[in-house]
Amino acid sequence: MPPIFIVLVVIAVVLAAIGLAVWGNQRFRDRRREELAGWARAKGLKFLPENDYSIGFRYHPFKCLQQGDNRYGCNIMVGTSGQRVMCGFDYHCETHAANSDDLRPPRHHHFSAVVVDAGLPLKPLFIRPGGLLDNVREFIGIDGIDFESAEFSQSFCVKSPDRRWAYDVLHQKTLELMLDYPRFHIEMQGTQVVAYSGQAEFSAGEFESALKLVTGILDYLPDSLVRELKGIDSGGVLS
Repeated sequence: MPPIFIVLVVIAVVLAAIGLAVWGNQRFRDRRREELAGWARAKGLKFLPENDYSIGFRYHPFKCLQQGDNRYGCNIMVGTSGQRVMCGFDYHCETHAANSDDLRPPRHHHFSAVVVDAGLPLKPLFIRPGGLLDNVREFIGIDGIDFESAEFSQSFCVKSPDRRWAYDVLHQKTLELMLDYPRFHIEMQGTQVVAYSGQAEFSAGEFESALKLVTGILDYLPDSLVRELKGIDSGGVLS
């Protein structure tokens, strides 16, 4: 068999493999988009599949949406959940090598997020799944806020400029709620709460879980704290 024929066969096989992989990925994304559209319809949400480059500006307080370049959201699901406005979406951004002379292509990052508006002025709070490094930092007394639940403290890293706020929000009932759900990143800023993944896109079921977790955290805010946030004292009078 002539060497040139072997080379052509190898090239053909490689191209066919690449084409099959691209086709398979596109088919997966199309099926997932249909799944998300179905979930949105069931929740009474509007589904917008197109790329939206304004997402990062709309939710600018959240650091997770301010990284890299070419930032946009897609598969956007917006509407109300209960009495609260919410928005779920997939997110994309690109990061580049630190060396400006590095000619490698940008790295693409994809993840999903759910943002819920609490209708209340919230204080900053950041919760993320813990790791080995967090345990080391805790051992030497650096960073993080500890809670009475050892399981929660081992599972999550919590940061806030106001420790009292963290303890008010994350009381025992809320700690138990968070342990019952997948390990999302949670951040409070302004009047909104976001739940997002580290480096993965949600399935429809994970969007449902993220939404239930965020609304659960807000539903479990103590009445006294809600009155305080609304500027109402214990006698029901605006302060």
